[in-house]
Amino acid sequence: MVSRLQRKARREGRDIVEVTPQAAGWTHVGFKAQRLAGGESETIDTGTRELCLVVLCGTVDVTVDGQDFAALGVRDSVFDAVSPAALYVPPGKTVRVRALRGAELALCTAPGDDHPRAVRLLDPAGMKRSVRGKGSNTRYVCDILPHDDPTAAHLLVVEVVTPAGHASSYPPHKHDTETPPHETQLEETYYHRLKPPQGFAFQRVYTDDRSIDEACAVEDHDVVMVPRGYHPVVAPHGYDLYYLNVMAGPNRLWVFRNDPAHEWMLR
Repeated sequence: MVSRLQRKARREGRDIVEVTPQAAGWTHVGFKAQRLAGGESETIDTGTRELCLVVLCGTVDVTVDGQDFAALGVRDSVFDAVSPAALYVPPGKTVRVRALRGAELALCTAPGDDHPRAVRLLDPAGMKRSVRGKGSNTRYVCDILPHDDPTAAHLLVVEVVTPAGHASSYPPHKHDTETPPHETQLEETYYHRLKPPQGFAFQRVYTDDRSIDEACAVEDHDVVMVPRGYHPVVAPHGYDLYYLNVMAGPNRLWVFRNDPAHEWMLR
C-alpha cells in the first residue's frame, strides 16, 4: 500500500508527478516535475504564486514576459557534480519554456507577497555547495534558493545527493512549529531520483506523538510530502539517491529541531 504522504510518478508522458497545496491539505508548497523532449514547449502562468524553475537536466530556452534566458542547463543527470540552472519568477508572469534537448524540469511554487520582486537568474556558479555529516551519514548539498537569499517571498529550494548505503536528513529533524529562533514552520516535498533508476530508497515521516508515523518505499521520480514531523531518508546499498527539497511556510526561515532521542550521535 502506498503511503498517503507519497505521490507515485508517471512513467510516461510530460507530467511526471505533481503536488498541489489543495491535494496535500496544506497552505504553501506546490511542486511539479515535467519531462520535455527536444523541441517541445511548455507555458506556465504564475498567477498569485512565485516560481523557482529548476532545470534538473537537459537544456532549455526560457522567456518571461519577453525577457529571454537562453540555453539554461548543462547537466545530463541530476547526479552530475555541478549545480543546476534555475530561474526565480515572481507572481503575475507568463513563462515559456522550450527544450533544446531532452530536459527534466522542477516547478517549485509558493504564495507570493506584495513586495515588488524581479525575475532573477540563479547563477549555478553562485550556489553554495557543501558536505554534511560524516561516515555513512555523509551527503552532498547544493543550496539553490536558501533562506538567506532575499530573492523570494516564501520559497526555499535545495538539492541533496546521498551516496548508496548512507542516511540523509539524519539525525531525524523537524520544522513544523513557528517558535523562532528555536524552530520554524515549513511544509516540504522530497522529489526522489535513483541511480541506477530501478532502485528504491526509504523515507519515514513521524511526529513525537506518532499521530503521523509512515514509512515510504520511494522509487525513481516519486515525491514524499512532509506536512509536519521528522523525515529521515536511507539509500540502500548499490543505489545513489538524489532529492530536491521544496520548503515554504509563513516566514522564510529554516530552523529545525532534531529528534532528542537521536541527538546523542551528534555529540
